[in-house]
Amino acid sequence: MNRHTRHEFFSRLKNLNPNPTTELAYESDFELLIAVVLSAQATDVSVNKVTRRLYPKANTPQAIVALGLEELRDTIRTIGLFNAKARNVYATCKQLIEQHGGQVPNDRASLEALPGVGRKTANVVLNTAFGQPTMAVDTHIFRVSNRTGLAKGKTPLAVEKALLKHVPDVFLIDAHHWLILHGRYTCKARTPDCGHCVVHDLCDYRSKTAPAPVLNEDRINSEPS
Repeated sequence: MNRHTRHEFFSRLKNLNPNPTTELAYESDFELLIAVVLSAQATDVSVNKVTRRLYPKANTPQAIVALGLEELRDTIRTIGLFNAKARNVYATCKQLIEQHGGQVPNDRASLEALPGVGRKTANVVLNTAFGQPTMAVDTHIFRVSNRTGLAKGKTPLAVEKALLKHVPDVFLIDAHHWLILHGRYTCKARTPDCGHCVVHDLCDYRSKTAPAPVLNEDRINSEPS
């Protein structure tokens, strides 16, 4: 895929969805951070169900620490890996209070120093909360980038670097969301909906309806604690 094709690729995605955003429900930078931490190896739908229970009880670092680890664990127990996630969220809240005045930091190093926050989570927060041109490569972006020829790579980091290099600057802020949504609803792993794909003719993938190889989803979706 060349520079002209990439520009046309994102122009069509923009025309289809001019103002893309995350499907995680949140009303503050902190709520977004916690939702993304909870989303490791979980769907946005399941995370939103959990945060609808959690945030009315506690939606600040101080409130979650006051809630306590046991009640936090009980509140999010319907989500996968809830024990580890509860520990990470609780520890993150304490660290935000002690080191950042209860605010979500807007730099990568500080974000990745938080328990349960790795590069992908930091990229989501930096992009969605702070408008920085980052690429959070999840399983959808990894698949779409490799399958279409947009930005090929054998690891999430390789794909991230390739996207940052090749995505036209004018589309860079929103590209992360367009690619996730395209992978989630159209360029699906097992049954890509090529017949309704707005970039079908730009795609390098020859077997248009065959499944594409994907990196192990656990490696992409899980964050180090």
